[in-house]
Amino acid sequence: LSVTPPAVFLNRVFFNLSCHKLFDFCADEPEKRPSENLGQVLFGERIEPSPYKFFFKKNLECQRVCLKSYNTEKAEEKAKLDFLKKGMLLNYQHHWIVDNMPVTWCYDVEDNQKFCNPGFPIGCYVTDTGRAKDACVVSADFNDKDTFYIFNHVDITIFYHVVENEAAGARLVAAKLEPKSYKHTNMEKPDCKGPPMSLNNKFNGEVKIPYTYSVKFVEDKQIRWASRWDYILESMPHTNIQWFSIMNSLVIVLFLSGMVAMIMLRTLHKDIARYNQMDSVVSSAQKVHNPICTKRDNLSGSARQMLDARLLTLFNVFEVFFACLGFLSPANRGALMTCAVVLWVLLGTPAGYVAARYYKSFGGEKWKTNVLLTAFLCPGVVFADFFVMNLILWGEGSSAAMPFGTLVAILALWFCISVPLTFIGAYFGFKKSGIEHPVRTNQIPRQIPEQSFYTKPLPGIVMGGILPFGCIFIQLFFILNSIWSHQMYYMFGFLFLVFIILVITCSEATILLCYFHLCAEDYHWQWRSFLTSGFTAVYFLVYAIHYFFSKLQISGLASTILYFGYTMIMALIFFLFTGTIGFFACFWFVTKIYSVVKVD
Repeated sequence: LSVTPPAVFLNRVFFNLSCHKLFDFCADEPEKRPSENLGQVLFGERIEPSPYKFFFKKNLECQRVCLKSYNTEKAEEKAKLDFLKKGMLLNYQHHWIVDNMPVTWCYDVEDNQKFCNPGFPIGCYVTDTGRAKDACVVSADFNDKDTFYIFNHVDITIFYHVVENEAAGARLVAAKLEPKSYKHTNMEKPDCKGPPMSLNNKFNGEVKIPYTYSVKFVEDKQIRWASRWDYILESMPHTNIQWFSIMNSLVIVLFLSGMVAMIMLRTLHKDIARYNQMDSVVSSAQKVHNPICTKRDNLSGSARQMLDARLLTLFNVFEVFFACLGFLSPANRGALMTCAVVLWVLLGTPAGYVAARYYKSFGGEKWKTNVLLTAFLCPGVVFADFFVMNLILWGEGSSAAMPFGTLVAILALWFCISVPLTFIGAYFGFKKSGIEHPVRTNQIPRQIPEQSFYTKPLPGIVMGGILPFGCIFIQLFFILNSIWSHQMYYMFGFLFLVFIILVITCSEATILLCYFHLCAEDYHWQWRSFLTSGFTAVYFLVYAIHYFFSKLQISGLASTILYFGYTMIMALIFFLFTGTIGFFACFWFVTKIYSVVKVD
């Protein structure tokens, strides 16, 4: 049982998710809370027992839950009532679960379709001009100006089917409700009839709000247990938009593939053939400027771009693959974050191995620094950011704050498992011989000629992130809605396709720009390849800022800091991920083309 606002980040962060502690709703008798997994704790999800009690196949009519009274002449009670009004004004919502199923509010929308929302509003507001906001449009009785209407009654319908060919019993396959508002005349024995419960914004005096509910059980033989989430997911009309996004991304990929193919099959083939026909092998090697390695200092620094990238490509492949198999479905609460933490810990060994191997290949000598940065740099930045956000939550008294014990457990996973695994991977990486370059390298770097505008570093880096971002920005909208607006994300098949397209687009865009830079006799491709595709994260950050101002309704300095703090974590990880793809793609491209150059 929780109260969260739609399209507002505060639902998981600033406000306490325990509805009876934050909002003055009916409280249940103290009992043991359901346990949450690691992912739920990190996401700020807290499950509280509900005072709405019912038993299987026992229908109830207009049952009284509790009675709340507020006297506006008392400052404490007036503050509670004002806070309740603020929640209705911002369209805060209840989120209930029964048997791990969300209790949904289903209503008709345009084109005779039905939308099932996994939550229902606290109430609604009619402005002083008579305009009904949000849920007040559902009834013509909500018509008083400058008035709040609280939904103090719910009609709950539980759908079930009897289990056949098994032990006697039944399974819940759907849970729906309809919020209503009643101004009960008899507070002790309510009848759930009469006008709605209204709260005039300028009313002073004593206000009494009774809370009631009704329960009805209905047998449904059509809905199977395995498909009991379908009625929620199918009501979200995103499929057509997703296919449009996929087609748009495929057009970009085909365009880039054609460009790369043209370079590889025609221009590059002719260039290499011309180089190999030259009489002097030395001049030919110099003409292409030996871009694999020119100076130890440059390349030892370039290798560090791989530090604690933690094989993010492999990490995301695993996570999206598990999601496609259903392990990270909405029914598995907190599974996405739990999977991310487990993969992060277990991939310490390949992260250390890759960082050490590439660092050695580029002539790096400070191997201790390499290992320490691999183990602590990126996780340290993320943990520091997350810890500051958690301090703000503690200061605001939010139950979304991570408990101290969980914080210690995260540190234990980091220092006791991830760090040793990283050291083991680095040990084996340094024991292996470095990657052999296909051509000899110059010890003295050549002078780079004056570059045109589009081959200069900054314009190339800025242009490199445009196409990858264009492939993902529609999918990104749904992901942000899922994170900040408490909406369900379930289209992992589409996400996997977009993920593959993103990898291809980052690779091809980086290769294309890398070739243009090499043709302009600029051999500094290492960091540039990382930053070119990594700049996609900058566009992601700009889009997140636009999303903040255009879609969310966040107020308060603490909430704003929390939004951008968590967004910076996502942008950093996305930067490492896309940058790693660009570097590997460019490294493969440069190695491939110079492996066919004739050098003694």
